[in-house]
Amino acid sequence: MKTIYLVAGARPNFMKIAPIVRALQAHGGLAFKIIHTGQHYDREMNDVFFEELGIPQPDVFMGAGGGSHAQQTAKIMVAFEELCQAERPDAVLVVGDVNSTLACSIVAKKLNIPVAHVEAGLRSGDRTMPEEINRLVTDSISDWFFVTEPSGVEHLRREGKPDSAIHYVGHVMVDNLLYQAEKLTDADPSSFEISANIPVDRSYGVVTLHRPSNVDDPVMMAQIGGALREISTELPLIFPVHPRTRGNLEKFGVDLGPNVTLVGPQAYMAFLSLWKDALVVLTDSGGLQEETTALGVPCITIRENTERPVTVDEGSNVLAGTDPVRIVAEARKVLAGKGKQGRRPQLWDGKAAERIVAILAGELGV
Repeated sequence: MKTIYLVAGARPNFMKIAPIVRALQAHGGLAFKIIHTGQHYDREMNDVFFEELGIPQPDVFMGAGGGSHAQQTAKIMVAFEELCQAERPDAVLVVGDVNSTLACSIVAKKLNIPVAHVEAGLRSGDRTMPEEINRLVTDSISDWFFVTEPSGVEHLRREGKPDSAIHYVGHVMVDNLLYQAEKLTDADPSSFEISANIPVDRSYGVVTLHRPSNVDDPVMMAQIGGALREISTELPLIFPVHPRTRGNLEKFGVDLGPNVTLVGPQAYMAFLSLWKDALVVLTDSGGLQEETTALGVPCITIRENTERPVTVDEGSNVLAGTDPVRIVAEARKVLAGKGKQGRRPQLWDGKAAERIVAILAGELGV
């Protein structure tokens, strides 16, 4: 039986491969192995994490995390090459735009193993973002491109990729979101620790910030913090805060005021239970722009660009930039009932993984 290696390195990668694993299990014609590079590893990624996702534990844990971008990429490449040489797969599937995506696609191609890139063709146009470099390099050498939105198809065509290799399939992140949201309907929301922070009238916003350009710059952090403080006088905000962001808030002396509640990082289901009922989400995350669009939650993106324009063109996302006046103005629009409604983009229907597996089976002659 033909075997595909499914590569994941960071927590969001597992959200993306989970529906592909379920689709492969249902298809039954292709063997697969889940390869965890160890790029990011935290305590939350335990048995419960994989159980929640409805997938088995990784078959291989390479433990290649830590260090600078170059060190991490090199460690992953060395470990993945050894693995592919010991047990050569028929194809390697990578997702997203992390260092593991880049490292494993390069290794596979140098060993003449075909590469499938899920979430191909996304472009922010900002080459100061490490993720943008990872996307460009991975797409320059991949064989099959699985695309989440129309802009991805345009970018890949412009870069000279043949139409026969470009597949607009929908979005595996949305497959996972709809799968988990369905499970959440049977869960008791009060079982999540985070629920203790939700106001009695259930009227609140959610904040996430992690991009270095936002959180590592004292001036930018103070600007954004001022906007959040102002918004929170009209709507309480709950902020699951990354340890580095929390450290910078303290180091830069940014006071968010009494109506912004800082909580620790959240597991997927707990976080979903929080943001899906929020009046608005303020974020600099790529994935959250898409997930809020999928569930129709107003989203204000605190970035100057986005590699996911369909969330703005069709979805519930507004690109506010980092100007505090604009951020506050967009939040006030939502509070006045004039927030963006948007709609779920074409093929974001929970079946992207099935389409991917059907195409791969055809390409591999199964």
